[in-house]
Amino acid sequence: MTNNKPKVEGRSDEAEGPDGGWGWVLVGALFVSTSLVFGLMRSLGIFFVEFVQYFEESAQAISWISSTGLAAQQFFSPLGAALCNAYDARVVVMTGGVLAGLGLILASQATCLVHLYLTMGLISGLGWGLIFTPMVATVMAHFTRRRTLVLGLAFSSIGLSSFAFNPLFQWLVEMYAWRGALLILGGLSLNIVPCGALIHPQRHSKAPAKVDSENRSSRASVLNRVSSYLELSLLLERPYITYTLAVTLLNVGYFVPYFHLVAHSRQAGFSEYQAAFVMSAAGATDILGRIMSGWFSDLRYFRLIHLLTMWTTLAGVFIMLLPVSSLSGSYTALIGISLLYGFCSGALTSLVFAVVPMIVGVERMMGGLGLLQLIESGAGLLGTPMSGLLKDITGNYIASFMVAGSFVILGTLTMATLPHYFSCTDPLPPQRRSLDEGLHSELKLMNSVSSDKNHKGVNDLTDEVTKYPQDC
Repeated sequence: MTNNKPKVEGRSDEAEGPDGGWGWVLVGALFVSTSLVFGLMRSLGIFFVEFVQYFEESAQAISWISSTGLAAQQFFSPLGAALCNAYDARVVVMTGGVLAGLGLILASQATCLVHLYLTMGLISGLGWGLIFTPMVATVMAHFTRRRTLVLGLAFSSIGLSSFAFNPLFQWLVEMYAWRGALLILGGLSLNIVPCGALIHPQRHSKAPAKVDSENRSSRASVLNRVSSYLELSLLLERPYITYTLAVTLLNVGYFVPYFHLVAHSRQAGFSEYQAAFVMSAAGATDILGRIMSGWFSDLRYFRLIHLLTMWTTLAGVFIMLLPVSSLSGSYTALIGISLLYGFCSGALTSLVFAVVPMIVGVERMMGGLGLLQLIESGAGLLGTPMSGLLKDITGNYIASFMVAGSFVILGTLTMATLPHYFSCTDPLPPQRRSLDEGLHSELKLMNSVSSDKNHKGVNDLTDEVTKYPQDC
């Protein structure tokens, strides 16, 4: 065990993590925290039917609860990354754990949908945003050769928790109603706090470039500091923008089965426990997919982006086949497609994050992950409500799953437009772009123009004084 925690920021792109030591403890912490974030989010479909019946609202209105939480988690991820760059990842994650639990506890007392939007959606979503990105970046900084494998192992908790949480949540709802179930889940989420405490306390020394007060305005100094913490210069780089767009399109359809597959199964005529077991079965193969994908990816037989493309394509196809498999009323067919979808959706998850440092470099990994989550938050906010709207219009979930699968495949096609995509070797990550050359170029130009005008005014005044000295 080592006491020297490698820095997430401030490392060269060639620097390697120790591939072990305290990193394995952090993998365990990530395992637990992701199960209590995404495993819980995936299993909220159990509450979907309860909310529809209790509040007597449409499927679209209820879908905004989960979408708000997912979008908030992704929207606030850059905030978590920036706070970690400026202060301490340990405190940030622990604070996120408190907020995640608090939101669910308050949601248990909701009297209308707006309360659920604010509690389960905004408050818990803010907590999830402060948890996920710092934990993932911290673990990735501890591993290089085994990076994809450890992410697969840690993210396997999402599938494992999905397998366990669906029947558990169904039992909690039957025993304590949805209010009591949410109260228990709030207490369960507080276990994220000790997970964050396992991160070694460390104040990041990352600081933006020094600003000459004689040449720069205070506004430029503030922008420089904020841009440095958020890594906004990545928004000027084509590979990162292309990859972010691809993941955003993927995200529109990726979560739809987790929120609506249970409701679709019940609409198809299967019992409550049969419907819950569909998601549990998908969760089981999700675990296998994450581990197998991580192990195979680290063998380096193929580029990670190519493997990600393959799993994404298969996941999109199986999403579209989910409603088709149940048209005949065959529970076996529905289970079979769910198993295949679960494997592919699990296989692609760790690769989505493992590709990021290969595009932006390890030094900017924290900011890159945060911005990625922020940009794709719009897709998370759109996906499930759109699916619910299509269900309200058509009366079933067939169109919902077809459109969701189409978005996933569209994301795959977008990945193929990445620079050097068809190369057999990974290109070197781009160097950190100077903010003076990128984000603040327009501000510098404005300052330059303003300075030229001032000099011109002084010169004109000098000419006038020289021409008419008697006026002085």
